[in-house]
Amino acid sequence: MRKGIIFAATSYILWGLFPLYFRSLHEFAPIEILLHRMLWSLLFLSLVLLARRQWSWLRDVARQPRLVAGFAASALLLSGNWFIYIWSINNGHVIDSSLGYFMTPLVNVVLGFLLLHERLRPGQWVSVAMAACGVLWLAVQAGHVPWIGLSLAMTFGGYGLLRKTAKLGALEGLSLETLLLFPLAAAYLAILSSQGQSHFGGASTPSQLLLLAAGPITAIPLLLFAAGARLIPMSTLGLLQYISPSLQLLLGVLLFKEPFNGDRLIGFVAIWAALAVYSVEGLRQSYRLSKQSN
Repeated sequence: MRKGIIFAATSYILWGLFPLYFRSLHEFAPIEILLHRMLWSLLFLSLVLLARRQWSWLRDVARQPRLVAGFAASALLLSGNWFIYIWSINNGHVIDSSLGYFMTPLVNVVLGFLLLHERLRPGQWVSVAMAACGVLWLAVQAGHVPWIGLSLAMTFGGYGLLRKTAKLGALEGLSLETLLLFPLAAAYLAILSSQGQSHFGGASTPSQLLLLAAGPITAIPLLLFAAGARLIPMSTLGLLQYISPSLQLLLGVLLFKEPFNGDRLIGFVAIWAALAVYSVEGLRQSYRLSKQSN
């Protein structure tokens, strides 16, 4: 249990510190960062699979076109989420990106209701309604829909939904997704290079090395998360997931000095209250189920 909490918490802390990494790559365009992230993630994951001699699943996948199609869809959602996140970090929207990951658990509840026909408990309905009020408040105060947060929450929620119904583990699934994205990423990078729009060749050596590090920086938190998720209850994992957006919010306010006035705070408070209701209701439900099973 303790080891699982350490693994999972470490993964969320690393994800929460991602703005520091992507801000250090400000000399590259977001699309170029995304393409390199795809390429070097595949290379790193291939090395991990090679070290673990974990290749047999590829033969099974090759015989299941529907499975490949499902992972192609999840790969597109993942790449879309990565691009929006990288763009928001490098364009002064760290707080907006944190909002997206605060909202993701509640978006998951709504997607489960709409697409999987899951029944929502009263506490879940209350939390979704409170979050909707928070988003509406933010939209009214800003004069526009908080599209960065909503886009991140929807793409990651949709990605999670597809992965929930998939038959591959975290390592194999991400490896397949990056493998499917590799031809597109390599072709796009070749086009950028041929048109003189790639900044990799002219960048400093430290910047090039930082960009090459996108592979392990992407994969290591995921592997830690997968290891931790197997050792701790889902209720504990659900509470730990708020570490990441909380760190992002603190970085946006304290380090990057993004505006966070009282009107904006009200919207966030409404969403935090919704998450509190959602978490307490989930813990109570887990407690009831554990008592029934005993």
